[in-house]
Amino acid sequence: MAFRGWRPPPPPLLLLLLWVTGQAAPVAGLGSDAELQIERRFVPDECPRTVRSGDFVRYHYVGTFPDGQKFDSRYDTAEDKADKNPCPQVRVGANRSPSCRLKQKGVGIYWKDRRLLVRVQNHGLSYDRDSTFNVFVGKGQLITGMDQALVGMCVNERRFVKIPPKLAYGSEGVSGVIPPNSVLHFDVLLMDIWNSEDQVQIHTYFKPPSCPRTIQVSDFVRYHYNGTFLDGTLFDSSHNRMKTYDTYVGIGWLIPGMDKGLLGMCVGEKRIITIPPFLAYGEDGDGKDIPGQASLVFDVALLDLHNPKDSISIENKVVPENCERISQSGDFLRYHYNGTLLDGTLFDSSYSRNRTFDTYIGQGYVIPGLDEGLLGVCIGEKRRIVVPPHLGYGEEGRGNIPGSAVLVFDIHVIDFHNPSDSISITSHYKPPDCSVLSKKGDYLKYHYNASLLDGTLLDSTWNLGKTYNIVLGSGQVVLGMDMGLREMCVGEKRTVIIPPHLGYGEAGVDGEVPGSAVLVFDIELLELVAGLPEGYMFIWNGEVSPNLFEEIDKDGNGEVLLEEFSEYIHAQVASGKGKLAPGFDAELVVKNMFTNQDRNGDGKVTAEEFKLKDQEAKHDEL
Repeated sequence: MAFRGWRPPPPPLLLLLLWVTGQAAPVAGLGSDAELQIERRFVPDECPRTVRSGDFVRYHYVGTFPDGQKFDSRYDTAEDKADKNPCPQVRVGANRSPSCRLKQKGVGIYWKDRRLLVRVQNHGLSYDRDSTFNVFVGKGQLITGMDQALVGMCVNERRFVKIPPKLAYGSEGVSGVIPPNSVLHFDVLLMDIWNSEDQVQIHTYFKPPSCPRTIQVSDFVRYHYNGTFLDGTLFDSSHNRMKTYDTYVGIGWLIPGMDKGLLGMCVGEKRIITIPPFLAYGEDGDGKDIPGQASLVFDVALLDLHNPKDSISIENKVVPENCERISQSGDFLRYHYNGTLLDGTLFDSSYSRNRTFDTYIGQGYVIPGLDEGLLGVCIGEKRRIVVPPHLGYGEEGRGNIPGSAVLVFDIHVIDFHNPSDSISITSHYKPPDCSVLSKKGDYLKYHYNASLLDGTLLDSTWNLGKTYNIVLGSGQVVLGMDMGLREMCVGEKRTVIIPPHLGYGEAGVDGEVPGSAVLVFDIELLELVAGLPEGYMFIWNGEVSPNLFEEIDKDGNGEVLLEEFSEYIHAQVASGKGKLAPGFDAELVVKNMFTNQDRNGDGKVTAEEFKLKDQEAKHDEL
């Protein structure tokens, strides 16, 4: 319903009354002393209001003589059209010029100084014209019998009325129109009733349990409605268009009655607003679907409400007791959410995708309202963020989000970090003797529980019943874990928190670790085997024999094969004279050592190729 651009109605037409023409013979019927007869042929079950003197009514009728003949109508000739009412907007009781002086008697008003009766409305054929007869009751604008017959009627009531001559045109009749002493029959259906004293009527038939806010002047609202006349006839419906009506309230964008009727509504409330015509479209109607002088009934369901001055609103649902850190601009958040409209309609959910929404905050990656609403949250916090449209998707909306819609986000923060973060280490237990600390190259055996910041368990060596074994600094674990295991002593227990750029990054591990996830490792170091100096895979624990090549070349043929070389190295390790780097495949290390000495790659090492690598007096590696 296009309420915008409403203008105050012009003054009501005076000429709302019946004109009848045609000839009818005098009819026997009610005597001159007979009384008015009213037969109530249909009375609606609900009758909240009846016609009283002074009310304005709109009704359909058929007017006949007792023999069933309808009152005829004489349409204007070309000559008559130039001779119509020269003052159509004169109000009843206003001063009139001589040419506008009216003779009023009973059912008709006609021009005293006109040759022909000018047809204003054909009272006898209102159904035929598909337009109602509109008039005040009890103000002398109708014949006395009709004034009396309409009193007490309900909207949608049908009455059959017999009016005796004394309450109609009496013994005079209307020359050429109503014979003297005519009994008039009217079959009347009342369509509308109002009074100039009426105000907007509001009936709320549903109100939500919670009503944190009501419509105020200058608010912007989105609502659905059905618009009907008092008789129930539908003239417009936003439901049929499957689109809400969106407008400001109280600033003249709506008819005055609707501006007033919407005030005080809650989102989710349903109310019926009844508006008299002088607060709606007045005498002229809207020129299309709404006739003049029509009362309007709007069945309204409010879906949305905001004010252009609104900022976001935040309601904290769950705040963890321990909140060591809150989010700041530039942080990267992982969170779940349900996104709904104010009426509860779901438009999006990360839960349905079974994946968090991951984004930077405070840098324009999300709508402004969320950028602001996600600041200051704790890990594990749940909050509701209400975002007005000017901080959401604006007048245009997006996808299944309507234009000018207020958005409600129920957020659960899973984790967040900053790209500048390093690992965090918290030691929970250290044994009394904690002098030997882990370093690069050491071989470690440890247990761990791996989880996300929200406590979701990812992996556990305790559950598997075996330790996790690595060489520190060899790239066998993510960088953050490598850093978190350093300077740890056997028996120590610590928690290591690893940001994603030092963990599994944006990609994560498919099916195991979400992308951009902060990881939490609870670690207990069980065993530490000291590694070799950086760059060494084998060292001597004592003095190196000056005849080393000859000792390896047992057959004395001047050539050492891989089998001879491997047998010799393993013998030195077994006797304690040498040491291989712990945590690696011994055979692979020995093979690599042999390859390094086999300069020409022919599969054998000669005395000329054999060289020693000096380090310290007792630490020489082949």
